[in-house]
Amino acid sequence: MPVSVATLLDTSSLGLILHTRQAPVDRAVSWVHVSELPDPAPFLEGGELLLTTGLSLAPEDTAGYVRRLAAAGVVGLGLGTGLSHAEVPADLVAAADEHGLAVLEVPRQTPFIALSRTVSSALAAEEYAAVSRTSTVQRELTRAAVAPGAPGTVVDRLARHLGGWALLLDAAGTPLESAPASARGRAGALTAAVDRLRTARPPAGAALTQPGETVLLQSLGTGARVRGFLAVGRPGPFPAGDRHVVNAAALLLTLRLEQSRALDSGTAALRAAILQLLLAGQIAAAAPVVEALGEELPDEPVLALTVLGSPEQRAAAVDVVSDAAADGRRPVLSAELDDVLVVLVPADGPLAARLAVLPDRVPGVVVGSAPPVPWARLPDAVRQARQAAEHARAAGRPATAFTDLAGQGLSALLDPQATAAFAEAALAPLVAADRAGPGDLVESLRVWLAAHGQWEPAAARLGVHRHTLRKRIRRAEELLDRDLDSPGARAELWLALHPPTG
Repeated sequence: MPVSVATLLDTSSLGLILHTRQAPVDRAVSWVHVSELPDPAPFLEGGELLLTTGLSLAPEDTAGYVRRLAAAGVVGLGLGTGLSHAEVPADLVAAADEHGLAVLEVPRQTPFIALSRTVSSALAAEEYAAVSRTSTVQRELTRAAVAPGAPGTVVDRLARHLGGWALLLDAAGTPLESAPASARGRAGALTAAVDRLRTARPPAGAALTQPGETVLLQSLGTGARVRGFLAVGRPGPFPAGDRHVVNAAALLLTLRLEQSRALDSGTAALRAAILQLLLAGQIAAAAPVVEALGEELPDEPVLALTVLGSPEQRAAAVDVVSDAAADGRRPVLSAELDDVLVVLVPADGPLAARLAVLPDRVPGVVVGSAPPVPWARLPDAVRQARQAAEHARAAGRPATAFTDLAGQGLSALLDPQATAAFAEAALAPLVAADRAGPGDLVESLRVWLAAHGQWEPAAARLGVHRHTLRKRIRRAEELLDRDLDSPGARAELWLALHPPTG
């Protein structure tokens, strides 16, 4: 319990007398300071009990003296009587009551050093008690971390110690454990802060101060990968000891998450082999292997997703997928295939929709998806999902569905820079001829192709005679060295004349 002015008043050996009646006496004393300066405020930090004999206390400045001490955060003024003052001045008491500063009379027989020792001993005892409590709680959290039921037990004990709430989130920001259960509802308000921490190398933290409450948020993980997040909240600020407890809990939860992910990395080759069996149509052979891993295959129809990115990004995507599946209690299979992460989930249910935000949770990855298929058509689905992902990457998009490719047109599937280079090279002879003279070959060819090679409509749009247009097209054919009656040649030139932008 913090030492306060009231604590000193209750210490009979000090013989202190309280003269103020309205000023609070329950404020914690941070230290005892002795000063005879007319204005000691510049040398104080706040929370002190100031002791003085009043040697420099001028009657005309009593109100100003008290006002300066109160503004500096002094919690009490102890006036030693029997030297400069036989008794506590009444105007000092009145000013102190007005400004909420407790005034104590320190009798002549009580040395100032006795108050300093009392406060120092009380602060040392309080600090030792806080360290002991912190050590005890850390041992309890450590036992909870290695016991069955973790990390839920760690979260629960942490919340009870803090007298507040605790929330464990996965790498996607989805609640995994909470104490009390109602703390899950706080996840939405933490989304913005979680997204900011996700971009920082773990472990990283943030303090969110709200009216009547302080929230600490820490990312969990080692290296460059965020494994999850720990959020804790309690009324008022966090004492130093409680911050140490939160840091210890974050470390224990990180170790727990790293251990579980180590098992996943150890079975990566096995998962890849299972995927190869599934792609070969060996569903019956793959099922028992999946069961041996303590998992199960998704029910058909199956939705195939492919994730493109660096090895670190794909590994982070596996974390998000696994945590989402565990939270939703739905089967999922993820495995590497030729530097691409393949994720198989049930087509029905909320899991597929939750994974749609994967690019937001793992910045830099690109996701492609295919329509739901039975197991027998899994190879087609994986191929289509990869094509969709590669198109999304080329187009600078975070995600694309295979069914969306047809609706975007052929130009959407082409690389803009490569197509522009092709167009420039293909049309170079016509561009050069137009620059050399008023041939209008490029525009004439564009209008003629748009008219499907019909002379009359094209000539009318250009405002020339059809014989003039024939001469221009014949000239273009010679310069391009292409047969413009060929559908293939016409298609290539149409593309060159209408390159995609992006």
